[in-house]
Amino acid sequence: MAMHPKETQGNTLETLPAPASSSAPASSASAAAIQHPITQAESSPAAASTAPLPALAESDASVISALASLASGGDLHSLLVPNQIISRTVATIDALPRHSMGSSYILPLRTPKGSLQTAQANGITVINASNAGRYDPYVAVLESVDPHALVAWYRHNYPLFQQAYRELGYPHGYFNDRLVAAIDDMLAAPDLHDPIALTKSGSRYLFVDPQLQSLSNGQKLMLRMGPANEQQFKAKLHMIRTLLTGGELAH
Repeated sequence: MAMHPKETQGNTLETLPAPASSSAPASSASAAAIQHPITQAESSPAAASTAPLPALAESDASVISALASLASGGDLHSLLVPNQIISRTVATIDALPRHSMGSSYILPLRTPKGSLQTAQANGITVINASNAGRYDPYVAVLESVDPHALVAWYRHNYPLFQQAYRELGYPHGYFNDRLVAAIDDMLAAPDLHDPIALTKSGSRYLFVDPQLQSLSNGQKLMLRMGPANEQQFKAKLHMIRTLLTGGELAH
């Protein structure tokens, strides 16, 4: 698995990929019982809009407007791919716990600027600490979002996410379960503070440690963004997961 699958600035494909192979985690099984009904996430005090939902194919304008209001910091506009946002998001989340992104994969956010930053340490190629800066804009946007408001918006728009999940190839799947599974997988990423050794394979970098190389897409992303960003990201994911599964945040 490359260090940065599909890490290019342009996303030009206009159709979403089919779901990955059946070797993916069992949480996406189409016939599985619902584990986390979205109606459980009612503890959020933020009032969701009561406006009728647009059609999925016509939802981008309302999604962009809502996300712009939810993200009070950072520059979401420069990061967001402004079309098929919900479908792209659903496809991304479905792929995060997997070990292959798929050759036609497309993302809802533009990939980090520049290439992976490396350094030499005792003759070994490692991820340079400066590489974390490439992920700072994404963490800044996430940090600015109130998790209560985000989950309230998601809950109101859930039928669109569920429709996109069905259209991705899971006619009997339940998207919120897949979202919780993806969050759990990312939260399980190892907390590493020493430089991570890399090896070059063609134009791509791989982890030298086979255990790290065998991690999921989401866990590799966590490692690439650097320890400080990873901890911030995990803290916000913990809060979002709590609200998605009907819990309350500690005050």
